[in-house]
Amino acid sequence: MKTILHPTYFPSIVTASIMVQSEVVWEAEDNYQKQTYRNRCQICTDRGLHSLSIPIKHVGGLQGRQKYKDVRLDNDYHWQRQHWRTLQTAYRTSPFFEYYEDEFAVLYDKPHEFLLDFNFKTIAVISECLQIDNQTEKTNSYTTDLSDGILDGRFLVQCKNEKQFEQEAYVQVFGDRHGFIKNVSVLDLLFNEGTNAKSYLNSFNLDFLNA
Repeated sequence: MKTILHPTYFPSIVTASIMVQSEVVWEAEDNYQKQTYRNRCQICTDRGLHSLSIPIKHVGGLQGRQKYKDVRLDNDYHWQRQHWRTLQTAYRTSPFFEYYEDEFAVLYDKPHEFLLDFNFKTIAVISECLQIDNQTEKTNSYTTDLSDGILDGRFLVQCKNEKQFEQEAYVQVFGDRHGFIKNVSVLDLLFNEGTNAKSYLNSFNLDFLNA
């Protein structure tokens, strides 16, 4: 069974669970939409839930709508330095941050041009850390009429009115202050659970995809 997903910035735990348990087809032909996880991810910090957002170059006028694959990063902002420092501050005391640190640091070493390409790079690193195949199949056209045998997980890209999932708690760095925070970026799981992350994702219940 294949699942179609939007490539997002350091995918959520639910999305990563699908990557581990299913064949994935990445949606590469859709229009860009604001306020989604295309250009943001959520992590846990000492202040609780925190969103890391990548600035993009917006087009105006008749070109206000653009393909996701054409969206360029706005590197006039020092977002890479800011994001990496935030990740270091949030997770430097987690059990496995140092183990994976070098894998992620290289993503912030040099500027990137396109959001979609950068997201695929984050997904490739996540796949390597989880020791799963980096799935690279992409759509060649956009459709809402999916063929039999393909499940639609594209709704997971939405930030608003998110679906709530049952999720087994694991120890988070600031869990004693804020309690367990669900379905954040898989980065949180990796830095806290390390090599146990893959088993955790394999056990995640994905029955909602068939609902």
